[in-house]
Amino acid sequence: MRIHHLNCISECALGGALMDARTLGLRAFLPVHCLAVESPYGLVLVDTGFGLGDVHHPRKRLSKLFLLVNSPEFRESMTAVRQLAALGFRPEDVRHIVMTHLDFDHAGGIEDFPQAKVHLLLGEQEAAVARRTPLDRMRYRPQQWGETRGRWHAYTPGEGETWFDFSAVRALEELGDEIALVPLVGHTLGHAGVAVHGDDGWLLLAGDAYFWHGEMDDQHPRCTPGLRLYQWLMQKDGPARRWNQRRLRALKAQHGAEVRLVCSHDPIEFERMTGRRLDEPLPPAAPARTESLLTEPPRDESVFF
Repeated sequence: MRIHHLNCISECALGGALMDARTLGLRAFLPVHCLAVESPYGLVLVDTGFGLGDVHHPRKRLSKLFLLVNSPEFRESMTAVRQLAALGFRPEDVRHIVMTHLDFDHAGGIEDFPQAKVHLLLGEQEAAVARRTPLDRMRYRPQQWGETRGRWHAYTPGEGETWFDFSAVRALEELGDEIALVPLVGHTLGHAGVAVHGDDGWLLLAGDAYFWHGEMDDQHPRCTPGLRLYQWLMQKDGPARRWNQRRLRALKAQHGAEVRLVCSHDPIEFERMTGRRLDEPLPPAAPARTESLLTEPPRDESVFF
């Protein structure tokens, strides 16, 4: 299966280099890393990023606080639906959407694909619908996905086969064993990674289970101070989040030749895997590069820790 990497609208978070370890101004530039997978079951989108509705009506759909703090760089050309159009795909070609979680910056494009089934963990569906806490009411935005609920398919963790040392949901409805929901609870109560078996082995989009590639260093895990704070503020289960990060580090250390890890918001990871700057959409009428094509190591950001 061919995997395309998309940045579906960068978030320009307050904090500059304290967040992304490289921006000298007030605001950092963080991607919303999504995947488009050409599979035998049709086009599969892993997360959607911000959508057309967010670009055109941000104040009606998103929390005022998060708009202030994250200030997304709203460009229609960077939405998933427009980037896929550059590859020749129509919205109806996306048959399935597999979600790491339903935070506002991951789920805004669901409604742009009216025929897609949406796959997610049951705990995430329940938390997003209930919106019990002030944080949940800010992070989960029914304005983005309210009318799509009839296309949601929720799964219970552990009901399928294991994936490496993780319990996983392998039998996603109408999808084969090459795409797996891997429970990684902590950031939200139904958070998951999505593992895809592409042409070059397994790729795990870990979503917001971690935010910075340095957190996956088995010997000296580290994160920028801004992202460390943001993770703490947004977590629903801190011990579970930290436990799952330890498990991901072990996965990388033991199976790094078989599994590539990537999170949703690390600009260095994104540019390393794609060979594109964050502000560049997929090139028109050309196949996107896959994760195996760029071997240049990330720049040294150790000065910020």
